[in-house]
Amino acid sequence: MNQPSRRGPIARFFIGLWDAMNFTRRLIFNLIFFFLLFAILAALSAGDRTQPLLDRTTLVIEPEGMLVEQYTVDPATRAITRAMGEEATEVQLRDLLRTLDEAREDDRIERVVLQLDGLYGGGMASRREVAAAVARLRESGKQVIAFSEAMGQEQYLIAAQANEIYLDPMGGLMLEGLGRYRQYYREGLEEKLGVDVHLFKVGEYKSAAEPFILDQASEESKEADLYWMNDLWGRYLADVGTARGIAPASIAADIEQLPQDVAAVQGDLARYALEHKLVDGLKTREQLDDLLAERGEADADAEGGFRQVSMEGYLGHLVKPLNAAADPRPHVAVVVAAGGITGGEQPPGTIGGESTSALLRQARDDDRAKAVVLRVNSPGGEVFASEQIRREVVALQQAGKPVVVSMGDLAASGGYWISMDADRIYADPSTITGSIGIFGMIPTIPRALDKMGINTDGVGTTRFAGAFNITRELDPGVGEVIQSVIEKGYRDFIGKVAEAREMPVAGVDEVARGRVWSGAQAMDRGLVDELGGLQQAIVDAAARAELGEPGDYPVHYVEKPATPFEQFFTGFAQTRIGSALLRDSSLARSVLASALPQAEADLKLLEGTFKQTAGVPVKSLAYCFCTL
Repeated sequence: MNQPSRRGPIARFFIGLWDAMNFTRRLIFNLIFFFLLFAILAALSAGDRTQPLLDRTTLVIEPEGMLVEQYTVDPATRAITRAMGEEATEVQLRDLLRTLDEAREDDRIERVVLQLDGLYGGGMASRREVAAAVARLRESGKQVIAFSEAMGQEQYLIAAQANEIYLDPMGGLMLEGLGRYRQYYREGLEEKLGVDVHLFKVGEYKSAAEPFILDQASEESKEADLYWMNDLWGRYLADVGTARGIAPASIAADIEQLPQDVAAVQGDLARYALEHKLVDGLKTREQLDDLLAERGEADADAEGGFRQVSMEGYLGHLVKPLNAAADPRPHVAVVVAAGGITGGEQPPGTIGGESTSALLRQARDDDRAKAVVLRVNSPGGEVFASEQIRREVVALQQAGKPVVVSMGDLAASGGYWISMDADRIYADPSTITGSIGIFGMIPTIPRALDKMGINTDGVGTTRFAGAFNITRELDPGVGEVIQSVIEKGYRDFIGKVAEAREMPVAGVDEVARGRVWSGAQAMDRGLVDELGGLQQAIVDAAARAELGEPGDYPVHYVEKPATPFEQFFTGFAQTRIGSALLRDSSLARSVLASALPQAEADLKLLEGTFKQTAGVPVKSLAYCFCTL
């Protein structure tokens, strides 16, 4: 019997190469085919994205996710998330504000329903800005109804501005006050693990790194925190009391009486909220739907039985702002600086020394951008990256373009560093700012290694060769060097503040030293110019550039543009066919999972402090752990 001839290694190589080429060719053609197929399907179904917006429509605002200044994920990922029926993870503040303000003037919108249980995050300043928009809507004559199944005091600050508030009979609502509690790791690090954290700082109130060296908060930290927190809480009580017609002192007294009052209603928190006038009535969701169908336009085919449009659907009906690339009119450019400040290129939701600077340069190079508003919502971060961004602010001014800063929830430490040179600084009274101070940390781990039987030894040509190696004990001389660097950084900080704010250095030092202030307290101390939100800052910037009254000029957000593929995929995912395909696609789910953020900004920041930079003994940080 004849045996089949076996191919030699050279023949097998070329045959394998040919097979690989065939496979690659088929793969490329298949990808092109599916791309064209998606494009055709998107074109065929593009017309069915939205339903007509009719008169007597109820706008239902039911945001789900964290309230943010800027999305931290790309448009394609957000579109895929919605198409697959997944819950949203972020709600952009500007979208929520635009929805409320546009509804105020829209005759098609008869009333607005707020269902805020799924909205979380954001600070006091952001929530007050939304609450103010709800108040404007109510004052325009539009009926605003808030409904909740379980609401915290964060959402209640907004809901309190409604004409009527209804709570599910099995729900609950309690006001408890503001608190900030942190974990302290000294014992675990030093005694359990053998890790010694060496802290170098200027300012007795600079408490960001205290958890690594103490077992509890310092008295200075408690004093400073309670000072600004009491200011924010007093404003909260005033806002809620004014909206609900309750004396702020009465609300505060009710909180002190909470155990007795809850026991008096036998633990029924819904009844407690009703008896203390925090809500107007107790209704289930079905009962609310019946009320809305009775007051509005009944529609048996609509969810809830009444004519309605969601926030997302309503935004789809609004005329989109003109793209600055196609609008020849001069405009105000808005650059968002949100998140921790780190070096290099960073994605949205984090401030990068290079990436945020590039956005400011883009505004400087755009001849149609006549003024810039820098919207800051940041606890700070790396000093050098903060300085890179501050220099771009100065460069804008030198180019003849005014820069106005709008502080959001938080503009502290490095967040203040990038703000201080603006022509005008706006802050909400409840903004958290200040924290003007510098610190640096170096961990050393020889005791931890000793627990494992590992020792470090060797030789160096000088006393300081290898002295910054964390596996060795920290030489006192090295500590002196680092402290000198930190003190120089603090002098730079207060010196630049003094120059920018036209204050004596000694005067800046009195309100600095790492101390945190509310926006109102900061204005009293010369660190902020005006109390107001983003819209006031935009109007101010436009006036400085002589652009006229609001409406005479467009406002353009300067952001990293989406790629052509992201633009295509976003449009496709928003169609009905695209949504149906993606919802059943396991591949899409895996793509979505890989695109989610991998770490929180704070963890990235702390990780970055341990990375040595050539020529720098310690990374100087201007950071504040001062969120609520």
